[in-house]
Amino acid sequence: MKKIILALLLLLIIGGGALYTIKGKDTYDAGKYNATLSNGLNEGSIISFTLPDQFDKSHTLSDAVSTLIFVSAKATGHTVKEFLKNQPKEYLEKHHALFIADISPMPVIIRNTFAMPDLKKQHYSVLLIYDKAFAGDFKKGTQEDKITIVSLKNGKIEKVDAVDSAEALESSLE
Repeated sequence: MKKIILALLLLLIIGGGALYTIKGKDTYDAGKYNATLSNGLNEGSIISFTLPDQFDKSHTLSDAVSTLIFVSAKATGHTVKEFLKNQPKEYLEKHHALFIADISPMPVIIRNTFAMPDLKKQHYSVLLIYDKAFAGDFKKGTQEDKITIVSLKNGKIEKVDAVDSAEALESSLE
């Protein structure tokens, strides 16, 4: 019995080490991305950024974007995900909106093994914040346990709302 337990433990250690080696490597290239917010996600703040989505495609904030949906907590991210899952593929484009998720606190192995494969199944783009410095700028002025809806005009924040349900999110976007 001891040999079986030791063998299982050894397999677990070897398997965990192999998984860490394969999925524990960070592929984020910080030099390709940037974010500048003059005063966090607060009214009057000027914002610009280039962030990757779940497919590592760069997205730069343009004047055509009038709404940002920002989440920094797992629960709020799941709320937005469930809401968007039931919307047409072009829903965010139609509403001139971008969905941004802060994944900077997530360990690389968890991100690469579970979060990214799940995100890649979605039919919409999720802009990702990997960098803790960018995340700090985005979180300034927000409630981390809420979905932050930011109204923009030419890169300037005009209004910020915090919502906590799919219904409130839909109401803010319509």
